[in-house]
Amino acid sequence: MPTEILMPALSPTMEEGTLAKWLVKEGDTVSAGDLLAEIETDKATMEFEAVDEGTLGKILIPGGTEGVKVNTPIAVLLEEGESAEDIAADAPAPKQRREAEPADAGGEAAPEGSSEPAAAPPAPTTDTGERIFASPLARKIAEEKGLDLCQIKGSGPRGRIVRADVENARPAAATDAPAARDGAALPAAASQPTGLSPDAVAKIYADRAHEEVTLDGMRRTIAQRLTEAKQTIPHFYLRRDIRIDELLALRAQINRQLEPRGVKLSVNDFIIKACAFALQQVPAANAVWAGDRILQLQPSDVAVAVAIEGGLFTPVLRDAETKSLSQLSAEMRDFAARARERKLAPQEYQGGSFAVSNLGMYGIDNFDAVINPPHGAILAVGAGVKKPVVTEAGEVAIATVMSVTLSVDHRVIDGALGAELLQAIKDNLEAPMAMLA
Repeated sequence: MPTEILMPALSPTMEEGTLAKWLVKEGDTVSAGDLLAEIETDKATMEFEAVDEGTLGKILIPGGTEGVKVNTPIAVLLEEGESAEDIAADAPAPKQRREAEPADAGGEAAPEGSSEPAAAPPAPTTDTGERIFASPLARKIAEEKGLDLCQIKGSGPRGRIVRADVENARPAAATDAPAARDGAALPAAASQPTGLSPDAVAKIYADRAHEEVTLDGMRRTIAQRLTEAKQTIPHFYLRRDIRIDELLALRAQINRQLEPRGVKLSVNDFIIKACAFALQQVPAANAVWAGDRILQLQPSDVAVAVAIEGGLFTPVLRDAETKSLSQLSAEMRDFAARARERKLAPQEYQGGSFAVSNLGMYGIDNFDAVINPPHGAILAVGAGVKKPVVTEAGEVAIATVMSVTLSVDHRVIDGALGAELLQAIKDNLEAPMAMLA
């Protein structure tokens, strides 16, 4: 029986992607592990492998198609002895290739080590007797969570309800009561004015010379996430000036010694290390917002903003507190290079509890960064500038001063805790030798 190949979920947050190009054509024989297509997510271009063997009978979605929803059929795979004539428009729908839905990305899977599908209650129906199409695992989870499948919209093929739909549904959605009854807030997009429509904006500038730039997946995601961040995260800001003359002197000394090895540390490498240590020194601030709880992390996983053409990445340096400055520098250079080529894997830019955004190299003295959810905070770093300062002896001297701003999610970190974290970052940067101990 012909088997549908579905649009895969290549990351936990992926909802749609661009089927950039096919690497095989109709009639080709494929085996498990063969590359089928290149798929662009909001952040990267990834190759999609076959998990079954057979003949590619029909391509349903051509290469270059944008906005293909996850679990949408994109091609049909024929088994031995089948031909393209077996794919008839009036024939029953082909069986779905379940392997195209990774278990960690919203697909269905039986328990590890089991060859049998997960047990689930019988297929539900609406009040009018109409059947609700839902996977067995989705029905089982819905029963455990007390959810009404009639109130859940499916994202699977032909509206089928899959595990991710049930896991993301709120119990309040299963009743007729408004969300406000149990204190749950309405989605920000539903409670905020939307402003002018795209056509209305275009009409205003119709008589002015301009060029329309189509939003790619990355730009759309950035717009969506930052709008969500500013609407839903209660930001507050803490500012400090940090003297970095001692850091600059130490960096110059280390770089002279590392020059034969081809290693050159940046000021940003020291900043990453200082933040990683600070998260260990103030462990309560090493946390993320998880909707109905706070997750306090043990390792210091520090994300660093990397600008690329058309957007940015925030690759995560995991266990940064355990790595040397040269290790952090090498890992960061590798991340930055692959980010510019959009070759980072999702697990390399997702996660972390804290981020660093440095615009000092662009001459920016100071700025306020937007928190990247679910992070608890982000440090905005300005340029080091020569300024007059008053020494402990009461004398006026010239020092290199770097202005930083800590943007904090007040749901995760209170003011005093945020101030303690920023003080730890400042202490680490002003006495950098301690970070090498």
